[in-house]
Amino acid sequence: MTPASPHPGPSSPQHVPVVVVGAGPAGLTIGAVLRAAGVDCLVLETETREFVERRPRAGVIEEWAVRGLERRGLARTLLERAQTHTECEFRFAGERYRFEYTALTGQHHFVYPQQFLVTDLVREYADVRGGEIRFGVRDVRLHDPDSDRPAVSYVCPESGERRVVRADFVAGCDGARGVTRASLPPERARVARYDYGVGWLALLAEAPPSSDCVVFGMHPRGFAGHMPRSAEVTRYYLQCPPGDDPETWSHDRVWTELRERLGAAGAPPLPEGRLIERRVLDMHGYVVEPVVHGRLFLAGDAAHLTAPIAAKGLNLALHDAFLLGDALAAHFTKGDDTGLSGYAHACLSRAWDYQEFSQWLSEVYHGTASGDPYRAGAALARLRRLFDSPTAAAEFAERYMGVRPGG
Repeated sequence: MTPASPHPGPSSPQHVPVVVVGAGPAGLTIGAVLRAAGVDCLVLETETREFVERRPRAGVIEEWAVRGLERRGLARTLLERAQTHTECEFRFAGERYRFEYTALTGQHHFVYPQQFLVTDLVREYADVRGGEIRFGVRDVRLHDPDSDRPAVSYVCPESGERRVVRADFVAGCDGARGVTRASLPPERARVARYDYGVGWLALLAEAPPSSDCVVFGMHPRGFAGHMPRSAEVTRYYLQCPPGDDPETWSHDRVWTELRERLGAAGAPPLPEGRLIERRVLDMHGYVVEPVVHGRLFLAGDAAHLTAPIAAKGLNLALHDAFLLGDALAAHFTKGDDTGLSGYAHACLSRAWDYQEFSQWLSEVYHGTASGDPYRAGAALARLRRLFDSPTAAAEFAERYMGVRPGG
């Protein structure tokens, strides 16, 4: 996607109430909510349908988010197929500690890979609810977002022609590098960014999980994570330098480090298997302000990015989509703009809440391996407090599960 040009061009524009740029979880959920309310919209996506339905992404979904999907008729397959997790395990100082967060909150995590959710949402939006979606579009541009009739133009992949779509509103759900975020006026846009100074080697192994729950290993050699995905596949993470080359992590090196960092008294051995994915994620987060510019509303990674430290990214995208989809539906069906006027505050409030928790949790995960005795000692103190103080445990469980007062 490229930055906007000042004029859409000569083609005769189509008009739809809402153009959604980006067919990820946020954009597809917004589209499905609008179609359920009888509001027409157009979803534009630069990738193919096959690509977005197969692109591997994390899939830890908080219960409030699943219930939000369920209320909107979007969770049937998820509820049939997803795993549910009720506790996690911390390993540090050579010991294992189970943390039963469902007992503390009454809520549990759902594990459902994001590509499965996207597949469900595409089918529901396009095939069931009759929503219009165009895959493989090129050179998307946004025009006049601060007017009462913004436009989006794109190059049709079949004809090579530039087409123009006028809209009442544009939902920018095209991620960190998309055109909608880039369309904010430079003199107004502010990106608050934080770099954690660490990388995670993200691994997918054809190997059964060694535990029935997520495991976090805090070790002087670096953090390690174990996330069950299925009976045959496990997601692992290994802390590494930012920008590290995944090709330097051989099969033997990976499994040696995993066994070392996840080792603890009484821990079962790790079943070894072929590594089918190896990539390095540099840990950083950002929040964009404003998330509303005229008739342009940013959602998901276009508005904010959380490092995968606390598995909050997909949940934040769904939070935005519920807010914005419901607000747009209320505007068109009831003439009620309360949701639209409150969107920025509600979006940013939860985004900053999750950013702060991710930063706090980063010190727990990475402090032990920092090489700084003070940070290492503080990290261990935080970990021990989770198991010594019921108050600290309850607070952590609520933040880990995304539970907030009032829902």
